[in-house]
Amino acid sequence: MKKSSKKIISIPGMSAKTALAIGSLTLLLTACGGGKADMNNNAEVKHTSSSTAESNETVFLPDDLPNFLLKGYYKEMHAHFSQPLKDEVSETELAETAKEFTKDIQTLNKASDMQLNGFDRRTWVSDTGNKGLIGMFDPDGTISLIQIQELTSSPETDSTLSKREYALPFEGDWFVFWGGENVLVNYHYEVEIQRYAYDFIQANENYSYKGDQLKNKSYYAFGKNILAPADGTIVSIVNDIKDNEPVGVMNPNQATGNNVVIDHGGEYSHLAHLQKGSITVKPGDKVKKGDIIGLTGNSGNTSEPHLHFQISDGVDLFNSRSIPVRWENGLNPIQGETITATE
Repeated sequence: MKKSSKKIISIPGMSAKTALAIGSLTLLLTACGGGKADMNNNAEVKHTSSSTAESNETVFLPDDLPNFLLKGYYKEMHAHFSQPLKDEVSETELAETAKEFTKDIQTLNKASDMQLNGFDRRTWVSDTGNKGLIGMFDPDGTISLIQIQELTSSPETDSTLSKREYALPFEGDWFVFWGGENVLVNYHYEVEIQRYAYDFIQANENYSYKGDQLKNKSYYAFGKNILAPADGTIVSIVNDIKDNEPVGVMNPNQATGNNVVIDHGGEYSHLAHLQKGSITVKPGDKVKKGDIIGLTGNSGNTSEPHLHFQISDGVDLFNSRSIPVRWENGLNPIQGETITATE
């Protein structure tokens, strides 16, 4: 979800655009949107270019990207750019930007690794903690995007977890599309009202759908039980907003879609984008942890079926602060992980 003119956007997809941040370290591409690619994600992720060495080849794998930047292998890196990216960014521009970006950086440490719907997206954070790197790769290892970004943190709130422990609000295995404490792994992070929110989907063999990607029923998450994450009282519900179809057509005028808000004693869980007519509770109802409250949908400003979940310090999502979740069993969901709900 993302705040925009007092509205929430939750878009768990990726744009297929290519871009490189030239000059200032600003965000040129937010990795979200309705676009999907139908590519074979099982291809070997390896690419070679003519360089020097005994074999006259330099092998490049996606996880090599930070080292190529730090060691100044700009020519070799540029050789692994996709043609659209080569057309947009010259080797000289790459070198100038990379030198500025890597100044004062000793290491770039992996933050997330996500292969989904034909995309391979990986992120790294500098040892200084104030710079981030995103790389996106085609199935053959070709670099289709490089994005560099300044990072900010909120240490005073990052470490202040919710007073209560919360269970995962679903059953079985789910994939963390957005989750973590920087904008590389969680695009919610830049906005205080949703800084510690999550977007959860389901995936099988690195795809969130099977069949017609324009139909909600093709998505593994659609229609799955959503559960109360802890005991509480239902504060509000919305249950009459139609699910977006074809998938990818969004509803910004009713941005949260069908949703449930639960009071857990001064902390409030917000569960959004539920399926129309699926909500089984009403305001004033008492719920226990694990009670079914509705089904995953695709309602509101969302590009595919998923669950948006967060804990806030108020009922009104737009006038509250998001709170870092104290998950049961010490769970700490991060983008790209598959997490399993236990009974």
